[in-house]
Amino acid sequence: MPKIRPVRKVTGPRSLMRLLGLFDALAKSPRDGLGLADLNSVLNSPKSSLLNLLRPLVATGYLNLEAGRYRLGPSIFRLSGTIMSVWNFSNTVRPFLEELAHRSRESVYLGVLDREKKVITYVDSIDSPHSIRYSVPIGGVRPLYSTAAGRVVLAFADKKWQDDYIATTKLEARTPKTISTQKGLREELERVRKTKISVSIGENFPESAAISAPVFGADGMFAAAIAVGGPTERVQPRIAELRPIIADVAARASGRTFTESDIEDAVLEPRGVRKRGATV
Repeated sequence: MPKIRPVRKVTGPRSLMRLLGLFDALAKSPRDGLGLADLNSVLNSPKSSLLNLLRPLVATGYLNLEAGRYRLGPSIFRLSGTIMSVWNFSNTVRPFLEELAHRSRESVYLGVLDREKKVITYVDSIDSPHSIRYSVPIGGVRPLYSTAAGRVVLAFADKKWQDDYIATTKLEARTPKTISTQKGLREELERVRKTKISVSIGENFPESAAISAPVFGADGMFAAAIAVGGPTERVQPRIAELRPIIADVAARASGRTFTESDIEDAVLEPRGVRKRGATV
């Protein structure tokens, strides 16, 4: 058997680090996998503890067990495929994100739906050059109903999932401007689907504002929300200016040419710029 370096010691929960070490060892193993004794040697873990870890992974398809040897199973490859598709998509959209950051001079970010946790997760971002700015960490999450990008993701989710979300989510009024009724949220989502623009001013955080638009994949299906965010005092007066900019960038990121109809759709007045406040 080719020599495999022992897993480097890292701080963190023991079971989690053992799991990551296991996947790493099997990913680097020969085609016929590794036996329990091999894993015991590589991971420096008691066989009893390893068996407790291995059994559920085999049962759920994350590992295959044949002739006493373990190999990566179909479930882990599906997971890695999902991760890589998001990573590749982020790389594809990155030039458009950079263009949006340059044209808006504010922080920009890209978010996708986390269906299990019912939130938007940010997979890429570029901070504004301003000293006072809205910063979104990669991997950070935000509510769907109270953010501009979150409402884009929610508006273009399949109807059954959207209905379930609205029926089961407590629409907490995070600020006085937050949409906190099911009727209000449904009306706003319909507006977002029609205009392909979502605006939020002081809804998730009192002093922040954002504008967001959908990005579609090559198959025409919704893929992600692209957004511009910053302090309310800077972003709110520029909503009319930013709307055609983000609509243009989102259309081209989706593989479409920005047209007159895009301009007409984008400039339909969203709820967020009326007197009672905006939409993020």
